[in-house]
Amino acid sequence: MIWQPLIFTFAAAAILSLIATRLALAWLQRRAILDQPNDRSSHTLPIPRGGGIGVVAALLVVGGGLIFSQIMGNGNPTQSDLARGLLGALALATCLGVISWLDDLYTLSPAPRFIAQIIAVALGLGLLPEEALVFQGLLPVWADQLLAGFLWLWFVNLTNFMDGIDGITAAETGSIGAGLALAFGLSASAAVFPLALTGAALAGVSLGFYVWNRPPARVFLGDVGAIPLGFVLGWVLLASAAQGYWAVALILPLYYLADATLTLIKRIWRREKVWQAHRSHFYQQAIRVLEGPAGTARTSAHRHIVGVILVCNIVLISLAAVAILSPGQAFLLAVIAGVAVAALLWYLATRKPEPAE
Repeated sequence: MIWQPLIFTFAAAAILSLIATRLALAWLQRRAILDQPNDRSSHTLPIPRGGGIGVVAALLVVGGGLIFSQIMGNGNPTQSDLARGLLGALALATCLGVISWLDDLYTLSPAPRFIAQIIAVALGLGLLPEEALVFQGLLPVWADQLLAGFLWLWFVNLTNFMDGIDGITAAETGSIGAGLALAFGLSASAAVFPLALTGAALAGVSLGFYVWNRPPARVFLGDVGAIPLGFVLGWVLLASAAQGYWAVALILPLYYLADATLTLIKRIWRREKVWQAHRSHFYQQAIRVLEGPAGTARTSAHRHIVGVILVCNIVLISLAAVAILSPGQAFLLAVIAGVAVAALLWYLATRKPEPAE
């Protein structure tokens, strides 16, 4: 049955991530690798940073092993091509993880980090199935590749930018992964099954990490986790669009895309230095209000915001699943997804302080 390997992948990834993150947490504490709070932080105490080491390790072991079995165990050319591409994407993500870990430790300048990401994205585009066009032939091949690469590069960085409160990235990557597993599990096409397996693995490692990162967080993901996760997710979403499932690729990450992109546009409009850290995202605006001026309600505020984002993501997952079953309604479902995300952004932007008792 198609669901059994997906459930096994999810469970194995969750258990391995849970254990690996706990081991990473103990090591980070011993080495005093801590994220010190500052005026832009959403925490007040030093917290170990770099728990993404355990997450990436779990993803490599579970995802890599299962995808390799897909390559060796079937004769479907498209399925094998996707599996090989995913293995390559995992390898490139590991390289980015090493550079990101050095950045976590020593704060590298933006130039080498960005150059490494550009190289990884350029190589990753070559791992997509041959003659697969992300934008379905609406653009010339060179423009398709260029725009796909730009969007992937942006997604890698926005995944890192949005990792600003306890539990948010684990909730988001877990939701996208679960949506991929469900959507492609429902698909009648066995060719995209490697994408479903990868989604299950991403959902599992995110859940395992969330146990330690849920509010109040005991460990942070760090660039070593956020950058590789964004890279792998970006490849899977582009591969999904290239296989004709553009609605799934657009709907599932729509909240992160909307919050990060609109925030960037606002900061450019205000002529702010967009490369500097900030607290301007929609979810950060809501956190500042809900946690109170002294931060006394910080944990409950983080839980509330992650909770409402999860509710929106459940709606997006449902819409993506319907898009698989009723591809003729894809455009309408994408519009509904846009309305749902707009409602969430409005909710976050209009939070008011709780009345004093």
